[in-house]
Amino acid sequence: MKSQVWIGKKRLKKPLIQGGMGIGVSLSGLAGAVAKEGGAGTISAAQIGFLQPEFEQNPVLANLKAMEEELQKARKIAPDGILGFNIMVAMNHYETYVRKAVETGADFIVSGAGLPLELPAMVSDTDIAIAPIVSGARAAALILKYWEKKYHRYPDFIVIEGPEAGGHLGFPMEELSENREQTLEEIFQDVQTVVKTFEEKYNVKIPVFVAGGVYTGYDVKKFTDMGAAGAQIATRFIATHECDASLAYKERYLNVKPEDIVLIKSTVGMPGRALRSPFVERLLRGEKEKITRCLVCLRPCDPKVAAFCITTALTEAAKGNWEDGLFFCGSNGYRMKEIVHVKDIIDEIMTEYQSGE
Repeated sequence: MKSQVWIGKKRLKKPLIQGGMGIGVSLSGLAGAVAKEGGAGTISAAQIGFLQPEFEQNPVLANLKAMEEELQKARKIAPDGILGFNIMVAMNHYETYVRKAVETGADFIVSGAGLPLELPAMVSDTDIAIAPIVSGARAAALILKYWEKKYHRYPDFIVIEGPEAGGHLGFPMEELSENREQTLEEIFQDVQTVVKTFEEKYNVKIPVFVAGGVYTGYDVKKFTDMGAAGAQIATRFIATHECDASLAYKERYLNVKPEDIVLIKSTVGMPGRALRSPFVERLLRGEKEKITRCLVCLRPCDPKVAAFCITTALTEAAKGNWEDGLFFCGSNGYRMKEIVHVKDIIDEIMTEYQSGE
């Protein structure tokens, strides 16, 4: 790396953050493996306790228990690595999960699916690094100004998630469907302008990472040459032995064609990008899935009107249930052809990245 980048008090050895993927896709196995190789490993807190015996009766308690267990297991894999949680603002009991991440000794929290305006208050004066996930300069400016004015605090880093990402997307469906959205390059330039103004005014340094459609080391190098600190990569790490989802889940991403990756409307009103599974085909036809229970995962979701239960759909996917699962996927997911080790991917990315230096 051309200059040192710090995630809180730890130096990031390679310009890579592994993106959080729920439910049950990025837990201790994947996050620990990435951290061991010098990147930042991210555990998704989204319904993380879905395998706990008490999950059906008390999902919050199960999730809190699993957060602690998964971070401990990841620490055993990468004792000196950088490990943190992705905690969505839209989650019910958001503050409870944030405080648990602090309590467990996580190195960082990344937070999107909403504006984490009050996040600094939830971590108070602890050492944990905090980072918002934004999809544009407007959100970045709002968070920077709000955090500084109310808390005299600035983000330890920022993640820009562009329109080519998998999972929930922070762009209007109309823009995505008609290809009218800004490119990741354009968004980065706008956010970087906002960040630089803030850095100069308050004499701080805020690393910016890009995500969404970043797949190779050449992609990472392109953005670091533009001024980014590095990239967040998620989908590519699905096809690894260390990924925490089932083998059947991983195999569904192999030999996918570009046309097999489509946009859907999530239960929380946001667009999402996923594989065209039989479940997604039913959604695209306007069919509604039967919801038998609510596991209080996302605040904006109303089970009385929702087309499906996102916890159920993502859980079924993690188990490998192609018929009833929601398989989130970034736009470059079709490029995965075999299941490899995390080290193989990171070595390839870094070889490509360094070839341009």
